[in-house]
Amino acid sequence: MSSPAGPPAGVLPTPAYTPPLSPTHDQVVVLYVTVVYAVVIFGLWNIPGARTLINPLKLLTIGWHELCHIIAAILTGGTILSVTIDPYLGGATLVEGGKPMIILPAGYLGSTIFGGVFMLGGFDTLVAKILSFVIGLGLVTPLVLVRDKLTILLTLLYEGLLVGFWFIDHAQALRWYCLFVGVMNVFFVVWDIADDKFFRKVNDSDCTQFHILFPCISAHFWACVWLIFEVGVCISFLFIGLASFKLTTGEMDVQAANFLPT
Repeated sequence: MSSPAGPPAGVLPTPAYTPPLSPTHDQVVVLYVTVVYAVVIFGLWNIPGARTLINPLKLLTIGWHELCHIIAAILTGGTILSVTIDPYLGGATLVEGGKPMIILPAGYLGSTIFGGVFMLGGFDTLVAKILSFVIGLGLVTPLVLVRDKLTILLTLLYEGLLVGFWFIDHAQALRWYCLFVGVMNVFFVVWDIADDKFFRKVNDSDCTQFHILFPCISAHFWACVWLIFEVGVCISFLFIGLASFKLTTGEMDVQAANFLPT
């Protein structure tokens, strides 16, 4: 009985079709780490003492959130009266004029999209290298409004880690740094509500502000709405990562070496 005919000599066989959303081994690790990060960040954000250790990343997260409010206020004709960015008090942007229906949701929208983009850095070293410059700038910018010496020292430490990660395993470590920042931002509503519930921070969460704007709808309802939105965005960006970045670790090293090799 004759065996099935193979491809002609010198012609490589056609590789088996792989669905775009079928994760590689490395991508499966990213998915698991994303879940672990969400749990770890919730603990670090809410455990006294541990909260202080992530102050620089909290300032980055809060600072971007407030910047989105500021941009929306300016674009809708509002005037910025004051801005607060504090790891203990939270953030607040006091606006006169403008359109509250645009200004208020801009914070959560901006945080979620920003976080989703950084989550993509967890899938690819080159993307993580590029995003690391944004992190570096984002860590130091809020210090303009901060006078706490410990927070300043911790920020310098986080900047040092960011630079050091460029030289660990061909900058592979930057992927996990970016992913951490991404998860922290994409689920900002969780940390915002937790601060309201557990620490009674001076500056109310945006969900509380939504309740003030629409008294007939509770802050808990708004929290659920935004949480569903953020979970949806998180899953969407994970799908984008799965479909767009299929390189192996070795292939990522070669690709990333073309951009500031380490």
